[in-house]
Amino acid sequence: LKDLAHYITFGASPRASINLILTARALAFVRGRNYVLPQDVRDMALDIMQHRLVLSYEALSDNVSAADILKR
Repeated sequence: LKDLAHYITFGASPRASINLILTARALAFVRGRNYVLPQDVRDMALDIMQHRLVLSYEALSDNVSAADILKR
């Protein structure tokens, strides 16, 4: 997605993947399972990753949010 690269200054750190795993495990537990499915990870990805991206000034001036980038 080269058209979005200029909107991102820094991507998600390794802590994002750690938190993604932890929240997916918690979601699976809330859903009554003691194992994680790929859908649990997908359901948490937007919430975890969107505040871990550091957007460029160009993204801010174009009113592009981290959620917009991740949805694409």
